Amino acid sequence: MQKKRHIYKFTAMTSPCEVHIFCDDANKSRSIASKILQRAKSLEQKYNFYNPNSFLSAINQRKTDKLDPQTKDLLTRAKLFYTKTDRIFDVTMGTLTASRKQKTVAKIEEEVRRLLPFVGVEHFKIKKNRISFDNPYTVIDLGGFVKEFAVDQAIKILKKEKINSALINFGGDIYALGSKPKGESFSIGIKNPLKPTQNITTVKLKDQALTTSASYERHQKIEDRIYSHIIGKKPLQSRIISATVISSSVVESGVYSTALMVEPELQISLEKILIDRELTIFT
Repeated sequence: MQKKRHIYKFTAMTSPCEVHIFCDDANKSRSIASKILQRAKSLEQKYNFYNPNSFLSAINQRKTDKLDPQTKDLLTRAKLFYTKTDRIFDVTMGTLTASRKQKTVAKIEEEVRRLLPFVGVEHFKIKKNRISFDNPYTVIDLGGFVKEFAVDQAIKILKKEKINSALINFGGDIYALGSKPKGESFSIGIKNPLKPTQNITTVKLKDQALTTSASYERHQKIEDRIYSHIIGKKPLQSRIISATVISSSVVESGVYSTALMVEPELQISLEKILIDRELTIFT
């Protein structure tokens, strides 16, 4: 008998989230979905960059230097990805977020110049279970990391509960666990960056992660300049407007899809799909 699909929807980390579980036991599916939701909400509360009462804010405000094992692991991995992406993926880019509060391009650029010397993970060190900064200005933003981490955590929960067929989608950060009950791979649509309600292509996933970073997702316009939610040391000038990466973990896919938006020439060994302004697809 074919297993039933149970779908659960909620919002976490400002994103619509979906959990698809193939299981004959509705109560078990509901319980698993609840655990996934609780884990996601816990991570959201703990690492919310904009919540002054979050644990991450306590670190950024220098109110604590003690790291629990989970935070130490995340920050250690962030440092590693910083090196692997030639310093493109940088969790201290949040240091420049304050510049976006300015009302003119000139003032934004002035603020960026002031803060830029304090950007870079080399400005914080982890020793044993403590973190230290070499200046009072560097702050950490795990926004490009935690939602992806939450999906990987959801997969761990599913595997622990002996579920072998499921699909997790947290705002476009996706993991396909196993295959559909009949053995088919999961089919995932890649959005047309110029018409996000339409798909430009599809990919097949089985025990794989997929994330897409795109300049159309979130941005703000100040005077005549568009500022993407993806903050780099320089304004985004790439012809690429969408970058998709497929890997074995959502965190890894998320890191590299973000990095490719900043530097599409970055050499990676993972499967990728890049889309430019003319809707040409590069793989």
